[in-house]
Amino acid sequence: MPPPRPPGRDGSAPGYDPRRTLPLRVEAVRQFRRRRTLVTFGILLVLPWILVLAFKLGGDPGPDNNAPGLVDVATTSALNFALFALFVSSGFLLVVAVALFCGDTVASEAGWSSLRYLLAAPVPRVRLLRQKLTVALAYATAAVITLPAMSLLAGTVAFGWGPATLLTGRTLATGPALNRMALIVAYALISQLVVAALAFLLSVTTDSPLGAVGGAVGLVIVSNILDAVTALGSWRDFLPTHWMYAWMDVLQPDIVWTGMAKGASLSLTYALLFLALAVRRFRTRDITS
Repeated sequence: MPPPRPPGRDGSAPGYDPRRTLPLRVEAVRQFRRRRTLVTFGILLVLPWILVLAFKLGGDPGPDNNAPGLVDVATTSALNFALFALFVSSGFLLVVAVALFCGDTVASEAGWSSLRYLLAAPVPRVRLLRQKLTVALAYATAAVITLPAMSLLAGTVAFGWGPATLLTGRTLATGPALNRMALIVAYALISQLVVAALAFLLSVTTDSPLGAVGGAVGLVIVSNILDAVTALGSWRDFLPTHWMYAWMDVLQPDIVWTGMAKGASLSLTYALLFLALAVRRFRTRDITS
C-alpha cells in the first residue's frame, strides 16, 4: 500500500485546488436546468409574437401629425418594432428577469439547505460568489439581448425589414440603425446592473429567493414612484431608475450622450457599492442552511 500523499503547503488535502471548485460550466448547467430559467426565456421569446398579434388585431395606429412616438411607428419596420418591444419591457419585465437570475442564485441554495455543503466541499466563499454572479449576469445579459433579437425576427416576419424612424420623423438607414440598436441594448444592460447587484446582495443576506427578487423589484417600483414626485427636483437625478430611459436620446438625429453618461455612471456606482456589500456580508455570515 503506497504511503499517503503529504498535505499541501497551506495544510489542505492532497490534490485540492480551490481554482477547480465549482467550475463555471457546472454552475451554468445547473442554472439552465432550473424551471425559472426556462420559463423566463420562454416568456421573452413569446412576448414579441404576442405584441405582433396585438398589432394585427388592433390595426395600424396610423400617422401622427406631431412627432411620432415609438408606438406610432412600431409597425413600420422590424427595427421600430424591436425598439417598441424594448421600451414596453425594460421598465418591468426585464427588471423581473434580471432580479430573478441574480436574486435566486445564492438564496435558493440556502433555501434548499445545500449552501453549507457547497462551502464544505470546500469552495472558497469569494470564489463561490464570483462563480454564481458570473453565471447569473451571463443569463441576465442573455435575457436582455433575447427580447430585442426575437423582436427583430418577429418584426421582420410581420412588418418587413426597412429603415428605422426616429422620434423626429426622419428615417435612418438600416446599417446605422442597427448600430444605434446595439448601443441602446448595451445601455439597457448597464442600467439593469443596479437591479442585478441589489438582488445579489439580498440573495446573500436572506434564505428566501422570493424576498431577494421581490426586494430588487420593489426598489425599482419605489424609485419610479419617487421619480414622479417633481417636488424632489434635482434629487431625482440620484434615483436608480431616473435615467433608465435615457437611451431614447439615441433616437434623435444627433445622439445626445449626457443623459446616458449620467445614467451609466450612477448605475455602475450603485452596482459596485451593492456588490462590495454582498462580498463583505457573505464573508462574515454564519452559514447554517
